[in-house]
Amino acid sequence: MKLNNETYPVEVFIGMQWEAEMVKNLLENENIEAFLTDQIIGTLVPFYSTPGLGSVKVVVSNLDFEKAKLIVSEFENSRKE
Repeated sequence: MKLNNETYPVEVFIGMQWEAEMVKNLLENENIEAFLTDQIIGTLVPFYSTPGLGSVKVVVSNLDFEKAKLIVSEFENSRKE
């Protein structure tokens, strides 16, 4: 089996602008580089591309995806409490 060491961006969270900013900060606090996409359309027309969720996306490297997903899960669980 050949291992693929290619690095590519992966979406780890989608939500409103303020939520995406919070998730990005949480990831960066754990030394995971993250960036936001679709901030303009997500702010102007939040229900345009993803009804009910907003459309601002948090993106990380595929190499950090598993660790990032755990952090996002903790964030989402803390909002439910």
